[in-house]
Amino acid sequence: MLTKIITETLVNESNELIVRANKVAIITHMSPDGDAIGSALGLYHFLYSLNKEAIVIVPNRYASFFDWMPAISQILIYDETKEQVDQLLPSCDLMILTDFNAISRIDKLKEVVEQFKEKKILIDHHRNPENIADVIISYPTIASTSELVFRLICRMGFFETINHPCATCIYTGMMTDTGAFTFNSNSPEIYFIISELLTKGIDKDQIYNNIYNTYSTDRLRLMGYTLSEKMEVLLEYKTAIITLTNKELKRYNYQEGDTEGFVNLPLSIKGIVFSVLIKENTNNVKLSLRSRGSFPVNQVAATYFHGGGHINAAGGESYDSLMQTVEQLKQVLPLYKKQLEISEF
Repeated sequence: MLTKIITETLVNESNELIVRANKVAIITHMSPDGDAIGSALGLYHFLYSLNKEAIVIVPNRYASFFDWMPAISQILIYDETKEQVDQLLPSCDLMILTDFNAISRIDKLKEVVEQFKEKKILIDHHRNPENIADVIISYPTIASTSELVFRLICRMGFFETINHPCATCIYTGMMTDTGAFTFNSNSPEIYFIISELLTKGIDKDQIYNNIYNTYSTDRLRLMGYTLSEKMEVLLEYKTAIITLTNKELKRYNYQEGDTEGFVNLPLSIKGIVFSVLIKENTNNVKLSLRSRGSFPVNQVAATYFHGGGHINAAGGESYDSLMQTVEQLKQVLPLYKKQLEISEF
């Protein structure tokens, strides 16, 4: 049995809006990851099992290793289909927002959400959600938004309607947002949910292979270059920093998602507690932060890099140059030296 994490009031309000709706728009965040896509497509399949229409809209393109997911071809990428989205939205009578806590996380879709006149539901697991929906289901202690989607469906009494595609998407989101269940995944209830999803016929081994074992040769060469040339290890602070410039990414024919998992690699080094990937984009610098044990990377991301996340996995951004961002991070490290030294792993 699952703990009733979501309050009864939120369950009832969500159930009323979903049952009453005919066509639902589902929106998730910029550069959608596995949990964003998994939670959105999980809802998409659930809604169709209730004979509802649904459309999933993302701000920009997702990584190609998600191309196998059920109904992925139905996702509308706003950067590429703005006119189509603008035509479809007026016919929707409910909007569900998944896996983001701030309107800035959806880029150009911000105006779309703000101008939508019907009711909105937010389902998310990041801290301090903005007041951007009529019903806000926000539980930062839960490891993934996809897990929250599963919990909500069950609490509304619709477990039997979860079909194989829906279960596959939910599992994918849970798996990717915990690093294949290597962090933020100590709750026994996560594994109870997995056992329930297995009864729906999911092939968890194949899902893992689809996500983690379908990379290109260029991606593998980029990984080798990154580890041999671009990783700086600061043993004094139990920290490793990886940097990649736009020029370097282009040299290896970078595709969206090719650096997925790179930030985790230094954590396999004995004594390293904190790992940061700092990657140059066209308009800014993106940071991915990971840790082992009790070191709070979400605190570092939120305090210094306009970001947030979870204790062991977070993201941020900087509008300084890549090198300036690295220097800023290095100036921050002494402030956390004691925490890094005592972090358990």
